[in-house]
Amino acid sequence: QVQLAESGGGLVQAGGSLRLSCAASGLTFTYYVMGWFRQAPGKEREFVSGISWSGAMNYADFVKGRFTIFRDDAKNTVYLQMNSLKPEDTAVYYCAAARSFGSSLIGRVVENYNYWGQGTQVTVSS
Repeated sequence: QVQLAESGGGLVQAGGSLRLSCAASGLTFTYYVMGWFRQAPGKEREFVSGISWSGAMNYADFVKGRFTIFRDDAKNTVYLQMNSLKPEDTAVYYCAAARSFGSSLIGRVVENYNYWGQGTQVTVSS
């Protein structure tokens, strides 16, 4: 059974930093593109960042230069380092896994991903 467990969310002041972690189990981690999405109240879930098995990365424009995604295949874990946080970054952040079939392409839509975590709340106060 595939499980994705996010951690690291919390309350932080604007300008602060958080590091989210997503530990995966029940899958061959290196076969998967790993992504981070977020969903704010009343809004649709949106792509934040993704990383392929080969280390290729992709970011939404609104986080470029502030967030960094990286993965540790030995720990089956993907991370999202979030710096210079803004109140508009407040959302539930979800980890997701997409079977890559050898491709380094990183999907940016919800439908590209096969498995999802339960989410972790990030709240940025002004």
